[in-house]
Amino acid sequence: MTVRAYREIQRRKSRRVMVGPVPVGGDAPITVQSMTNTPTSDAAATIAQVRQLEEAGADIVRVSCPDVESTAALKEIVRASRVPIVADIHFHYRRAIEAAEAGAACLRINPGNIGSAERVREVVKAARDHGCSMRIGVNAGSLEKHLLEKYGEPCPEAMVESALDHARILEDNDFRDFKISCKASDVFLAVAAYQQLADACDYPLHLGITEAGGLRGGTVKSAIGLGALLWAGIGDTIRVSLSADPVEEVKAGFEILKSLGLRRRGVTVISCPSCARQQFDVIRTVEVLEERLAHITTPMTLSVIGCVVNGPGEARETDIGFTGGGNNTHQVYVAGVPHHRLKDASIVDHLVEMVERKAAEIEAGKAADAAD
Repeated sequence: MTVRAYREIQRRKSRRVMVGPVPVGGDAPITVQSMTNTPTSDAAATIAQVRQLEEAGADIVRVSCPDVESTAALKEIVRASRVPIVADIHFHYRRAIEAAEAGAACLRINPGNIGSAERVREVVKAARDHGCSMRIGVNAGSLEKHLLEKYGEPCPEAMVESALDHARILEDNDFRDFKISCKASDVFLAVAAYQQLADACDYPLHLGITEAGGLRGGTVKSAIGLGALLWAGIGDTIRVSLSADPVEEVKAGFEILKSLGLRRRGVTVISCPSCARQQFDVIRTVEVLEERLAHITTPMTLSVIGCVVNGPGEARETDIGFTGGGNNTHQVYVAGVPHHRLKDASIVDHLVEMVERKAAEIEAGKAADAAD
């Protein structure tokens, strides 16, 4: 399909920062992040969770490093990981130095919170010596006391001032390999803060609605906030913060990006909510299909529509289409064109087989093009 003008998103121009081998900012794809919730000091458990996040498609994974036991385990975690590891540091500058020495690709740290100018210089030196970038992480729930006194409450202006104050500390140390986040649990506050920050600097922005809530509520809340910003071209990497399995954060992140055409990974299922016109059990069919197709990473579209009212039209826009018909006999489309009929009993198995075959063809074509 061609890109229509009304679907184009003009991304904000930001500088590029490397998180290990993964570029963030510039014209690089918007990356999806998550964070482990195992004790980082338990290297085996943390590595197992990192592996789950990798398989779900995470581009970057963050781990918390609150103590020396965590940074001691970090070297093993980094060595076992296939994606860059970000070390989450709060207050203690020694943990930041240890994390950089252990191979962390990035430090999530607020330089204004780690003590003296000399300590900041030591952290910057460790980051520079070990090729480690940073993320300044501003949170509405933990703004500096003087800013709360100045503004009276957490507000976009206070959050942006905090972010730029921290950025200035790094800039004064001639360090600019960092990105910035400006998170709040309030969607309006977060969006307004990011909008102001986007206008105030050219650093890459890490988007997130912090403490968004559980799986359903947090996903909806994040989709509204992150979607508004991404649609406006703001944002270079995202984390959907959920009180749920971290794998669900990665899934939600990709769904948000896929909805805006900013990233494509796996099968995008277009399906109807079902109604009395449906000629097969749409809801159960889609539920099982999504489970059975979760292993496909090749970008594809599959429409599953219960009747002929919208089915043929949706099928015209998808790689594979399926529309319910009478007498338990349904229509299958390939590349928008009617291809063959299908009976009820074999719907899921048949569509899974078709998607897997199509994915294999696409990947073979990519390999052939790369070999030329």
